[in-house]
Amino acid sequence: MKKFIIAAAILVSGLAYNNTAEAQVRVNVNIGSQPDWGPAGYDYVNYYYMPDIDAYYSVPDREYIYFNNNRWIHARSLPSRYGNFNPYNSYKVVINDRNPWERNNVYRSRYAQYRGRHDQVIIKNAKIKYKGDNGKHKGWDKGPGRGHDRDDRGRGHGRWN
Repeated sequence: MKKFIIAAAILVSGLAYNNTAEAQVRVNVNIGSQPDWGPAGYDYVNYYYMPDIDAYYSVPDREYIYFNNNRWIHARSLPSRYGNFNPYNSYKVVINDRNPWERNNVYRSRYAQYRGRHDQVIIKNAKIKYKGDNGKHKGWDKGPGRGHDRDDRGRGHGRWN
């Protein structure tokens, strides 16, 4: 009986160790699901905040989140009032907080200075411009864009330089 208890304890601890090791190996990467107009240099993104229109884009859900009639609307496309907005040439801020629109006043004030900026490198252009590059050009040696998530409260603003 004593041997059975010891064997069971070893088996249970081995299973617990196996589950722990498996959980440590998982890495969140959503490079392939980011739109071509997203900012280059990020391997994981939950949301883009777009200061030009004070709205969000959910990368996992592939939908826009914008304010209309005193509530936040989730939709696959923007309404006609945003007809002049072009995501390819507007500035996007990476946000990895949960439901960022619930703290929209924070993001609106924090990133107001990026309204009207059109100098951000996007994924589409980074793929074309740097195809076959060895990564040794100016900017990439500083690493991918330093994001705006819980761990980095806005330092770097997603720029490489």
